[in-house]
Amino acid sequence: MAYFETRRWEGDFAGLTRRDRLPCDYAVYHPDPLAGRPFLLDGAAAADVADAESALTRFDASASALGGADALARLLLRAESVASSRIEGLEIGGRRLLRADAARQLGETSRDVTAIEVLGNIDAMIWGVNSAWSGSRITAETLLETHRRLLAGTRIEKEGGRIRTEQNWIGGGNYNPCSAAFVPPPPEAVAGLLDDLIAFCNGDALPALAQAAVAHAQFETIHPFADGNGRAGRALIHLVLRRRGFALNVLPPISLILAARPQDYVAGLTATRYDGDPDSASARDGVNQWIAFFAVACRRAVEDAVRFEERVRALQASWRTRAGDPRRDSAVRLLIEALPAAPVLTASTAAVLLGRSFQAAGQAIERLVEAGALTQINLGRRNRAFEAPELIEAFTALERRLASPEGDTRVSAPARPVPRRRG
Repeated sequence: MAYFETRRWEGDFAGLTRRDRLPCDYAVYHPDPLAGRPFLLDGAAAADVADAESALTRFDASASALGGADALARLLLRAESVASSRIEGLEIGGRRLLRADAARQLGETSRDVTAIEVLGNIDAMIWGVNSAWSGSRITAETLLETHRRLLAGTRIEKEGGRIRTEQNWIGGGNYNPCSAAFVPPPPEAVAGLLDDLIAFCNGDALPALAQAAVAHAQFETIHPFADGNGRAGRALIHLVLRRRGFALNVLPPISLILAARPQDYVAGLTATRYDGDPDSASARDGVNQWIAFFAVACRRAVEDAVRFEERVRALQASWRTRAGDPRRDSAVRLLIEALPAAPVLTASTAAVLLGRSFQAAGQAIERLVEAGALTQINLGRRNRAFEAPELIEAFTALERRLASPEGDTRVSAPARPVPRRRG
């Protein structure tokens, strides 16, 4: 049975104000284990899950049937990583991030702390989703390595991949949990709860989407790391879905939807933290509330990703026409297909991406510059690079649309900060 335990905080630390040093009582939460626990979905939640899983399956199948699906998948994965970072307050526009990524590939040292953190999130997501496939097993090592990569290069890099050994809390003051909104389980309980969560993630008793929702909520409840829990927990969603055979080709940007409804997101997670018997009506209602919200968010992410895919395909068709309809195996045609994976590139990175010579890649870039698909920019002091402005604007429009509760910032204002439109 889940319960809240009252503990005493003794905060006699030098350098703090008298208020911050005062002792206090706080309630630490002990959640129920998940493995082997029966879950009963009500009719509405089950229908929402079925609708979302059908949408995921259709989108994955349609994307895999189209040329350049891998490039689209990378762009959507980048969108998901950016959104997950944005929830944690890391604000960065698509163009700035893409340029920072291109500069990193050229060996440029970046002083953009936010870009470094978000790029770390992208690296962690790429590694994490590549470690999961249909029928695979999720392990503690997978989660720890995903988290280690998430914090690589940041000021708290040493905490990466390490289960916390101290009490943490959410909300309230920085120095004590006295006014915290939620206090996760004590450090001595974390390892056992994490083992249970992994066992649950490797089961098949629940529909995949419901399993991903419950796993994410439990991860955020455990809060097993000193920092980076939100981003690691949202990466876990995709590990679970891929293990169950969903989103194998393209990644729906679920975090973009969760970021657009932050109060509902937090309320949904909170609803799963019941006190008492897991079979009680309040416990079941809370879990169903969260699963239904999560399923609807996932379905909306798929719908907007489909529209984004259509926009990308239209751009590629336009580029082919403007470039004189190059033959299918030409470097120009291959570059058009690959651009969604690398909207900012150099001749060197293009050569690697296409598997062609530096000269062939350079000629393909020149052709697309003439067609207006690429624009020359400078990275650092000496590096010449090229970006696809129309594609970056489409990426920005996706972020803006998904930040709006109504799916259109002209109808309903964004629920969070979003990149501005150019001009």
